[in-house]
Amino acid sequence: MWLQETKPQERRTLVAAFAGYGVDAFDYMIYTFMIPTLILVWGMTKTEAGYIATGALVTSAIGGWLAGILADKYGRVRILQLTVLWFSFFTFLSGFTQSPEQLFVTRALQGLGFGGEWSVGSVLIAEMIQARHRGKAVGLVQSSWAVGWGISAIAFWAVYAFLEPALAWRVLFWIGVLPALLILYIRRNISDPEVYHQTRARMKAEGDKGNFLEIFSPKLLKTTILASLLATGMQGAYYAVTTWLPTYLKMERNLSVFNTSGYLLVLILGSFVGYLTSAWLSDKLGRRRCFMLFALCAGLLVIAYTQIPITDGMMLVLGFPLGFFLSGIFSGMGAYLSELFPSRVRGSGQGFCYNFGRAVGSICPALIGYMSTSMPLGIAIGYMAAGGYLLVIIASLLLPETGGLELSSED
Repeated sequence: MWLQETKPQERRTLVAAFAGYGVDAFDYMIYTFMIPTLILVWGMTKTEAGYIATGALVTSAIGGWLAGILADKYGRVRILQLTVLWFSFFTFLSGFTQSPEQLFVTRALQGLGFGGEWSVGSVLIAEMIQARHRGKAVGLVQSSWAVGWGISAIAFWAVYAFLEPALAWRVLFWIGVLPALLILYIRRNISDPEVYHQTRARMKAEGDKGNFLEIFSPKLLKTTILASLLATGMQGAYYAVTTWLPTYLKMERNLSVFNTSGYLLVLILGSFVGYLTSAWLSDKLGRRRCFMLFALCAGLLVIAYTQIPITDGMMLVLGFPLGFFLSGIFSGMGAYLSELFPSRVRGSGQGFCYNFGRAVGSICPALIGYMSTSMPLGIAIGYMAAGGYLLVIIASLLLPETGGLELSSED
Protein backbone atom coordinates (compact mmCIF):
# COMPACT_ATOMS: atom_id res chain seq x y z
CA MET A 1 0.00 0.00 0.00
CA TRP A 2 1.23 3.48 -0.84
CA LEU A 3 0.97 4.63 2.80
CA GLN A 4 3.77 2.23 3.69
CA GLU A 5 6.08 4.21 1.42
CA THR A 6 5.54 7.46 3.35
CA LYS A 7 7.78 8.82 6.08
CA PRO A 8 6.67 9.25 9.73
CA GLN A 9 6.43 13.05 9.34
CA GLU A 10 4.28 12.60 6.23
CA ARG A 11 1.94 10.22 8.08
CA ARG A 12 1.63 12.57 11.07
CA THR A 13 0.75 15.39 8.71
CA LEU A 14 -1.84 13.19 7.03
CA VAL A 15 -3.42 12.44 10.41
CA ALA A 16 -3.58 16.12 11.34
CA ALA A 17 -5.01 17.22 7.99
CA PHE A 18 -7.48 14.30 7.92
CA ALA A 19 -8.75 15.11 11.40
CA GLY A 20 -8.86 18.85 10.70
CA TYR A 21 -10.93 18.53 7.57
CA GLY A 22 -13.17 15.91 9.19
CA VAL A 23 -14.14 18.21 12.05
CA ASP A 24 -14.48 21.01 9.51
CA ALA A 25 -17.12 18.86 7.81
CA PHE A 26 -18.90 18.09 11.07
CA ASP A 27 -19.14 21.75 12.03
CA TYR A 28 -20.47 22.74 8.61
CA MET A 29 -22.81 19.85 7.84
CA ILE A 30 -24.50 19.79 11.24
CA TYR A 31 -26.44 22.92 10.26
CA THR A 32 -28.00 21.19 7.24
CA PHE A 33 -29.67 18.69 9.59
CA MET A 34 -31.09 21.47 11.74
CA ILE A 35 -32.95 23.38 9.04
CA PRO A 36 -36.31 21.56 9.50
CA THR A 37 -36.11 22.06 13.30
CA LEU A 38 -35.31 25.76 13.02
CA ILE A 39 -38.15 26.20 10.53
CA LEU A 40 -40.50 24.83 13.21
CA VAL A 41 -38.92 26.38 16.33
CA TRP A 42 -38.27 29.86 14.96
CA GLY A 43 -40.74 29.96 12.09
CA MET A 44 -37.73 30.44 9.85
CA THR A 45 -38.45 30.41 6.11
CA LYS A 46 -36.57 28.32 3.56
CA THR A 47 -35.20 31.53 2.11
CA GLU A 48 -33.76 32.54 5.50
CA ALA A 49 -32.28 29.06 5.92
CA GLY A 50 -30.62 29.42 2.53
CA TYR A 51 -29.24 32.85 3.44
CA ILE A 52 -27.61 31.44 6.60
CA ALA A 53 -25.93 28.67 4.60
CA THR A 54 -24.85 31.11 1.92
CA GLY A 55 -23.53 33.61 4.48
CA ALA A 56 -21.24 30.99 5.99
CA LEU A 57 -19.97 29.97 2.55
CA VAL A 58 -19.29 33.56 1.47
CA THR A 59 -17.22 34.26 4.57
CA SER A 60 -15.48 30.92 4.21
CA ALA A 61 -14.34 32.09 0.79
CA ILE A 62 -12.85 35.21 2.37
CA GLY A 63 -11.30 33.13 5.15
CA GLY A 64 -9.86 30.63 2.69
CA TRP A 65 -8.09 33.21 0.61
CA LEU A 66 -6.90 35.13 3.67
CA ALA A 67 -5.58 31.94 5.27
CA GLY A 68 -3.75 31.06 2.06
CA ILE A 69 -2.06 34.45 2.00
CA LEU A 70 -1.11 34.19 5.68
CA ALA A 71 0.14 30.62 5.20
CA ASP A 72 2.52 31.82 2.48
CA LYS A 73 3.83 34.51 4.82
CA TYR A 74 3.78 32.95 8.31
CA GLY A 75 3.82 29.19 7.66
CA ARG A 76 1.31 26.44 6.98
CA VAL A 77 1.22 24.90 10.47
CA ARG A 78 0.76 28.12 12.44
CA ILE A 79 -2.23 29.24 10.36
CA LEU A 80 -3.74 25.75 10.39
CA GLN A 81 -3.94 25.90 14.19
CA LEU A 82 -5.58 29.32 14.06
CA THR A 83 -8.29 28.18 11.64
CA VAL A 84 -9.20 25.14 13.77
CA LEU A 85 -9.53 27.26 16.90
CA TRP A 86 -11.60 29.88 15.07
CA PHE A 87 -14.27 27.63 13.53
CA SER A 88 -14.60 25.53 16.71
CA PHE A 89 -15.29 28.60 18.84
CA PHE A 90 -17.96 30.10 16.59
CA THR A 91 -19.67 26.74 16.07
CA PHE A 92 -19.97 26.50 19.86
CA LEU A 93 -21.27 30.07 20.04
CA SER A 94 -23.99 29.24 17.49
CA GLY A 95 -25.67 27.07 20.12
CA PHE A 96 -26.59 30.18 22.12
CA THR A 97 -28.33 32.10 19.33
CA GLN A 98 -31.97 33.13 19.69
CA SER A 99 -32.97 34.13 16.15
CA PRO A 100 -32.12 33.54 12.48
CA GLU A 101 -30.32 36.89 12.44
CA GLN A 102 -28.04 35.93 15.33
CA LEU A 103 -27.35 32.52 13.80
CA PHE A 104 -26.48 34.21 10.51
CA VAL A 105 -23.78 36.22 12.30
CA THR A 106 -22.20 33.31 14.20
CA ARG A 107 -22.26 31.02 11.17
CA ALA A 108 -20.76 33.75 9.02
CA LEU A 109 -17.91 34.16 11.50
CA GLN A 110 -17.50 30.38 11.73
CA GLY A 111 -17.11 30.34 7.96
CA LEU A 112 -13.85 32.31 8.12
CA GLY A 113 -12.12 29.42 9.89
CA PHE A 114 -13.98 26.75 7.95
CA GLY A 115 -12.68 28.07 4.63
CA GLY A 116 -9.19 28.68 5.94
CA GLU A 117 -8.68 25.14 7.23
CA TRP A 118 -9.09 23.48 3.83
CA SER A 119 -6.86 25.99 2.06
CA VAL A 120 -3.98 25.57 4.48
CA GLY A 121 -4.37 21.83 5.08
CA SER A 122 -4.44 20.89 1.40
CA VAL A 123 -1.34 22.96 0.59
CA LEU A 124 0.45 21.44 3.58
CA ILE A 125 -0.26 17.90 2.37
CA ALA A 126 0.52 18.66 -1.28
CA GLU A 127 3.95 20.03 -0.37
CA MET A 128 4.74 17.30 2.14
CA ILE A 129 3.87 14.18 0.11
CA GLN A 130 5.86 12.66 -2.77
CA ALA A 131 4.58 13.62 -6.23
CA ARG A 132 3.57 10.10 -7.27
CA HIS A 133 1.30 9.80 -4.22
CA ARG A 134 0.09 13.41 -4.04
CA GLY A 135 -3.33 12.78 -5.57
CA LYS A 136 -3.98 9.80 -3.31
CA ALA A 137 -2.79 11.65 -0.20
CA VAL A 138 -4.82 14.80 -0.77
CA GLY A 139 -7.78 12.63 -1.76
CA LEU A 140 -7.44 10.64 1.45
CA VAL A 141 -7.61 13.88 3.42
CA GLN A 142 -10.60 14.95 1.33
CA SER A 143 -12.36 11.68 2.26
CA SER A 144 -12.46 12.85 5.87
CA TRP A 145 -15.29 15.15 4.79
CA ALA A 146 -17.46 12.04 4.46
CA VAL A 147 -16.30 10.88 7.89
CA GLY A 148 -17.19 14.22 9.47
CA TRP A 149 -20.48 14.27 7.59
CA GLY A 150 -21.25 10.74 8.78
CA ILE A 151 -20.44 11.59 12.39
CA SER A 152 -22.71 14.64 12.17
CA ALA A 153 -25.55 12.43 10.88
CA ILE A 154 -25.03 9.91 13.68
CA ALA A 155 -24.77 12.67 16.28
CA PHE A 156 -27.97 14.22 14.93
CA TRP A 157 -29.85 10.94 15.23
CA ALA A 158 -28.44 10.16 18.70
CA VAL A 159 -29.04 13.60 20.23
CA TYR A 160 -32.54 13.88 18.79
CA ALA A 161 -33.34 10.43 20.18
CA PHE A 162 -32.77 11.65 23.76
CA LEU A 163 -33.55 15.37 23.71
CA GLU A 164 -36.39 17.55 22.53
CA PRO A 165 -35.67 19.24 19.19
CA ALA A 166 -35.76 22.70 20.82
CA LEU A 167 -32.68 21.76 22.89
CA ALA A 168 -31.10 19.10 20.67
CA TRP A 169 -29.99 21.50 17.95
CA ARG A 170 -28.19 23.66 20.52
CA VAL A 171 -26.34 20.64 21.96
CA LEU A 172 -25.12 19.67 18.51
CA PHE A 173 -23.59 23.10 18.04
CA TRP A 174 -21.98 22.96 21.49
CA ILE A 175 -20.32 19.65 20.62
CA GLY A 176 -18.56 21.56 17.83
CA VAL A 177 -16.08 23.05 20.32
CA LEU A 178 -14.32 19.71 20.86
CA PRO A 179 -12.22 19.86 17.67
CA ALA A 180 -10.19 22.66 19.25
CA LEU A 181 -8.29 19.87 21.05
CA LEU A 182 -6.74 18.96 17.69
CA ILE A 183 -4.48 21.99 18.07
CA LEU A 184 -2.51 20.17 20.77
CA TYR A 185 -1.68 17.35 18.34
CA ILE A 186 -0.69 19.75 15.57
CA ARG A 187 1.63 21.75 17.84
CA ARG A 188 3.47 18.64 19.02
CA ASN A 189 3.72 16.64 15.78
CA ILE A 190 3.61 18.82 12.66
CA SER A 191 6.13 21.17 11.06
CA ASP A 192 6.17 23.13 7.81
CA PRO A 193 7.34 21.31 4.64
CA GLU A 194 10.95 21.65 3.50
CA VAL A 195 9.89 23.20 0.18
CA TYR A 196 8.20 26.01 2.11
CA HIS A 197 11.35 26.74 4.14
CA GLN A 198 13.49 26.67 1.00
CA THR A 199 11.15 29.07 -0.79
CA ARG A 200 11.09 31.55 2.08
CA ALA A 201 14.88 31.37 2.45
CA ARG A 202 15.40 32.04 -1.24
CA MET A 203 12.93 34.95 -1.21
CA LYS A 204 14.65 36.45 1.84
CA ALA A 205 18.07 36.18 0.21
CA GLU A 206 16.74 37.94 -2.89
CA GLY A 207 15.00 40.64 -0.85
CA ASP A 208 11.66 39.46 -2.24
CA LYS A 209 8.77 39.99 0.19
CA GLY A 210 6.27 38.33 -2.14
CA ASN A 211 2.92 39.64 -3.35
CA PHE A 212 -0.29 37.61 -3.27
CA LEU A 213 -1.59 39.67 -6.23
CA GLU A 214 0.94 37.86 -8.43
CA ILE A 215 -1.78 35.30 -9.18
CA PHE A 216 -3.43 38.02 -11.29
CA SER A 217 -0.26 38.75 -13.27
CA PRO A 218 -0.34 38.09 -17.06
CA LYS A 219 1.63 34.87 -16.53
CA LEU A 220 -0.90 33.35 -14.10
CA LEU A 221 -4.18 35.16 -14.85
CA LYS A 222 -5.57 32.54 -17.27
CA THR A 223 -4.82 29.76 -14.81
CA THR A 224 -6.40 31.71 -11.95
CA ILE A 225 -9.61 32.37 -13.91
CA LEU A 226 -10.06 28.82 -15.21
CA ALA A 227 -9.20 27.20 -11.87
CA SER A 228 -11.70 29.50 -10.16
CA LEU A 229 -14.42 28.46 -12.63
CA LEU A 230 -13.56 24.80 -12.06
CA ALA A 231 -13.97 25.26 -8.31
CA THR A 232 -17.19 27.24 -8.82
CA GLY A 233 -18.85 24.44 -10.77
CA MET A 234 -17.85 21.75 -8.29
CA GLN A 235 -18.90 23.60 -5.19
CA GLY A 236 -22.02 25.19 -6.61
CA ALA A 237 -23.35 21.75 -7.53
CA TYR A 238 -22.25 20.18 -4.25
CA TYR A 239 -23.77 22.82 -1.99
CA ALA A 240 -26.96 22.84 -4.04
CA VAL A 241 -27.49 19.17 -3.25
CA THR A 242 -26.08 18.73 0.25
CA THR A 243 -27.53 21.87 1.84
CA TRP A 244 -31.09 21.04 0.83
CA LEU A 245 -31.11 17.24 0.59
CA PRO A 246 -32.15 16.58 4.24
CA THR A 247 -35.01 19.09 3.89
CA TYR A 248 -36.00 17.63 0.52
CA LEU A 249 -36.14 14.10 1.91
CA LYS A 250 -38.11 15.14 4.98
CA MET A 251 -40.53 17.72 3.62
CA GLU A 252 -41.12 16.57 0.02
CA ARG A 253 -40.45 12.83 0.27
CA ASN A 254 -42.12 12.73 3.72
CA LEU A 255 -39.43 10.62 5.39
CA SER A 256 -39.11 10.49 9.19
CA VAL A 257 -35.98 11.72 10.98
CA PHE A 258 -34.80 8.11 11.40
CA ASN A 259 -35.32 7.25 7.75
CA THR A 260 -33.75 10.50 6.61
CA SER A 261 -30.62 9.62 8.58
CA GLY A 262 -30.62 6.15 7.02
CA TYR A 263 -30.79 7.54 3.50
CA LEU A 264 -28.08 10.05 4.24
CA LEU A 265 -25.76 7.42 5.73
CA VAL A 266 -25.96 5.51 2.45
CA LEU A 267 -25.11 8.74 0.63
CA ILE A 268 -22.22 9.40 3.02
CA LEU A 269 -20.82 5.88 2.64
CA GLY A 270 -20.87 6.37 -1.12
CA SER A 271 -19.06 9.66 -0.61
CA PHE A 272 -16.27 8.06 1.40
CA VAL A 273 -15.69 5.33 -1.18
CA GLY A 274 -15.91 7.93 -3.95
CA TYR A 275 -13.23 10.09 -2.37
CA LEU A 276 -10.79 7.19 -2.10
CA THR A 277 -11.52 5.86 -5.59
CA SER A 278 -11.20 9.27 -7.20
CA ALA A 279 -7.96 9.91 -5.31
CA TRP A 280 -6.47 6.78 -6.87
CA LEU A 281 -7.88 7.61 -10.32
CA SER A 282 -6.55 11.17 -10.24
CA ASP A 283 -3.01 9.77 -10.10
CA LYS A 284 -3.74 7.05 -12.69
CA LEU A 285 -5.94 8.85 -15.26
CA GLY A 286 -4.83 12.42 -14.62
CA ARG A 287 -6.60 15.23 -12.82
CA ARG A 288 -8.70 16.56 -15.71
CA ARG A 289 -10.06 13.24 -16.97
CA CYS A 290 -11.10 12.32 -13.45
CA PHE A 291 -12.91 15.64 -12.96
CA MET A 292 -14.85 15.28 -16.21
CA LEU A 293 -15.80 11.66 -15.58
CA PHE A 294 -17.15 12.39 -12.10
CA ALA A 295 -18.94 15.59 -13.22
CA LEU A 296 -20.82 13.76 -15.95
CA CYS A 297 -21.87 10.88 -13.70
CA ALA A 298 -22.80 13.14 -10.79
CA GLY A 299 -24.95 15.36 -13.01
CA LEU A 300 -26.93 12.43 -14.36
CA LEU A 301 -27.47 11.00 -10.88
CA VAL A 302 -28.65 14.30 -9.38
CA ILE A 303 -31.26 14.58 -12.12
CA ALA A 304 -32.43 11.02 -11.47
CA TYR A 305 -32.46 11.51 -7.70
CA THR A 306 -34.43 14.75 -7.62
CA GLN A 307 -36.50 14.96 -10.80
CA ILE A 308 -37.51 11.48 -11.91
CA PRO A 309 -40.45 9.87 -10.05
CA ILE A 310 -38.85 6.91 -8.27
CA THR A 311 -39.72 4.76 -5.28
CA ASP A 312 -38.09 5.17 -1.88
CA GLY A 313 -36.26 1.90 -2.43
CA MET A 314 -34.78 3.10 -5.72
CA MET A 315 -33.80 6.36 -4.05
CA LEU A 316 -31.90 4.43 -1.41
CA VAL A 317 -30.08 2.40 -4.07
CA LEU A 318 -29.17 5.53 -6.02
CA GLY A 319 -27.92 7.22 -2.85
CA PHE A 320 -24.63 5.31 -2.89
CA PRO A 321 -23.53 6.23 -6.44
CA LEU A 322 -24.82 9.78 -5.93
CA GLY A 323 -22.56 10.22 -2.92
CA PHE A 324 -19.74 8.45 -4.76
CA PHE A 325 -19.62 10.91 -7.65
CA LEU A 326 -20.92 14.01 -5.86
CA SER A 327 -18.06 13.96 -3.35
CA GLY A 328 -15.41 12.00 -5.21
CA ILE A 329 -14.98 14.77 -7.75
CA PHE A 330 -13.16 16.85 -5.11
CA SER A 331 -10.37 14.37 -4.40
CA GLY A 332 -7.93 15.68 -6.97
CA MET A 333 -8.70 19.35 -6.38
CA GLY A 334 -6.18 20.10 -3.63
CA ALA A 335 -3.33 18.43 -5.51
CA TYR A 336 -4.33 20.04 -8.82
CA LEU A 337 -4.45 23.60 -7.47
CA SER A 338 -1.12 23.11 -5.71
CA GLU A 339 0.44 21.97 -8.98
CA LEU A 340 -0.99 24.88 -10.99
CA PHE A 341 0.72 27.61 -8.92
CA PRO A 342 4.40 28.27 -8.11
CA SER A 343 5.63 27.79 -4.55
CA ARG A 344 5.92 31.51 -3.79
CA VAL A 345 2.16 32.06 -4.20
CA ARG A 346 0.86 28.50 -3.84
CA GLY A 347 -1.21 29.20 -0.74
CA SER A 348 -2.54 32.46 -2.20
CA GLY A 349 -3.43 30.90 -5.55
CA GLN A 350 -5.03 27.80 -4.15
CA GLY A 351 -6.82 29.78 -1.46
CA PHE A 352 -8.23 32.27 -3.95
CA CYS A 353 -9.38 29.84 -6.65
CA TYR A 354 -11.01 27.29 -4.40
CA ASN A 355 -12.66 29.95 -2.31
CA PHE A 356 -13.76 32.07 -5.24
CA GLY A 357 -15.61 28.93 -6.28
CA ARG A 358 -16.98 28.61 -2.77
CA ALA A 359 -18.16 32.25 -2.73
CA VAL A 360 -19.95 32.06 -6.07
CA GLY A 361 -21.15 28.52 -5.41
CA SER A 362 -22.49 29.65 -2.05
CA ILE A 363 -25.17 31.61 -3.85
CA CYS A 364 -26.75 28.31 -4.87
CA PRO A 365 -28.38 27.43 -1.50
CA ALA A 366 -29.99 30.89 -1.32
CA LEU A 367 -31.10 30.70 -4.96
CA ILE A 368 -32.62 27.29 -4.41
CA GLY A 369 -34.47 28.58 -1.36
CA TYR A 370 -35.85 31.41 -3.50
CA MET A 371 -36.62 29.20 -6.51
CA SER A 372 -38.48 26.70 -4.31
CA THR A 373 -41.19 29.31 -3.72
CA SER A 374 -42.26 28.93 -7.35
CA MET A 375 -41.22 25.35 -8.21
CA PRO A 376 -40.68 22.03 -6.41
CA LEU A 377 -37.53 21.95 -4.29
CA GLY A 378 -36.21 18.88 -6.12
CA ILE A 379 -36.48 20.61 -9.50
CA ALA A 380 -34.57 23.64 -8.23
CA ILE A 381 -31.80 21.42 -6.84
CA GLY A 382 -31.51 19.54 -10.14
CA TYR A 383 -31.24 22.61 -12.34
CA MET A 384 -28.57 24.19 -10.16
CA ALA A 385 -26.43 21.04 -9.95
CA ALA A 386 -26.58 20.34 -13.69
CA GLY A 387 -25.31 23.83 -14.50
CA GLY A 388 -22.44 23.45 -12.05
CA TYR A 389 -21.21 20.19 -13.52
CA LEU A 390 -21.34 21.54 -17.06
CA LEU A 391 -19.01 24.33 -15.94
CA VAL A 392 -16.60 21.74 -14.45
CA ILE A 393 -16.33 19.94 -17.79
CA ILE A 394 -15.70 23.14 -19.76
CA ALA A 395 -13.01 24.41 -17.35
CA SER A 396 -11.29 21.00 -17.28
CA LEU A 397 -10.98 20.98 -21.06
CA LEU A 398 -9.23 24.37 -21.02
CA LEU A 399 -6.75 23.75 -18.18
CA PRO A 400 -3.41 21.85 -18.45
CA GLU A 401 -2.77 18.40 -16.99
CA THR A 402 -0.34 18.42 -14.04
CA GLY A 403 -0.45 14.89 -12.60
CA GLY A 404 2.93 13.76 -11.24
CA LEU A 405 4.49 17.24 -11.25
CA GLU A 406 7.36 17.65 -8.77
CA LEU A 407 6.99 20.71 -6.51
CA SER A 408 10.13 22.73 -5.79
CA SER A 409 11.10 26.12 -4.39
CA GLU A 410 12.11 27.22 -7.89
CA ASP A 411 8.76 26.67 -9.65
